Amino acid sequence: MAIEDQAGKLRRLMHQARRTRTIAVASGKGGVGKSNVALNLAILLSAGGSRVALVDADMGLANIDVLADVEVRANLSHVIGGLRRLEEIVLDLPSGVQFVPGANGLAKLAHLSEFQRTALIRQLGALEADNDVIVIDTGAGIGPDVLQFAASADNVLAVTTPEPTAITDAYALIKVLHHSGYPGHLSLLVNLAVDRHEARTTFQRLSGVARQFLGTTVYDAGYVLVDPKVREAVRRREPFVLAYPRCPASRCMAALATKLSAGGMLVGREDGFFRRVANWFA
Repeated sequence: MAIEDQAGKLRRLMHQARRTRTIAVASGKGGVGKSNVALNLAILLSAGGSRVALVDADMGLANIDVLADVEVRANLSHVIGGLRRLEEIVLDLPSGVQFVPGANGLAKLAHLSEFQRTALIRQLGALEADNDVIVIDTGAGIGPDVLQFAASADNVLAVTTPEPTAITDAYALIKVLHHSGYPGHLSLLVNLAVDRHEARTTFQRLSGVARQFLGTTVYDAGYVLVDPKVREAVRRREPFVLAYPRCPASRCMAALATKLSAGGMLVGREDGFFRRVANWFA
């Protein structure tokens, strides 16, 4: 379904609650399409009428700029260092998404004075207040940085593929979040599925293990089918929901955006995402 076909429905759903909500897109391992999911999800949510910011929090292999064909000249580390203001580094992506590059700079919060930290959080808070949804593209794996960003988000969207190694690593991510006492909404998206049956089997296998051994609920976010148009869009450095809005993968992403908009996300907490992240480094 084309983006414009989703706009009216998504707009009605998203404007039911205005408090900023955050979604951390994470994965137990690299190579499962996490960043592509984050980028295209942000675009669809924005096309549906929400104000959306996309934060690149991948400290290892940040590639949102490549997927979206934008040139990054400064990032959040320059803001923290006092060389730029936040509005100077934010880039406009398709459908009005505000892109914040280089969130790995947040690790430098540990070295700031209280005055500097407060000034930075004020800038980040303004970005948060200006948006309905913040999508965070975390790094792959279960390192401390991933946990910090994911635990600070209202919702975690764990991305896996049907491959056994990806399933194992996704479970490791779920386990770490569970043991950390993560209070938010945790859901699973099966990417690169051959068909609906494979996706359903993968979800049931992983959610069943999490329920049996962790006593935790993992919600079904759906799936994205294997689609050659996705690879073609990456080669063109264009989000696939824009390059091929009616391809199978785009239709799957549209279903995900609608599902999240229909109430799958928690209302944002009072203290805000960026303040929670800052507390990790205080």
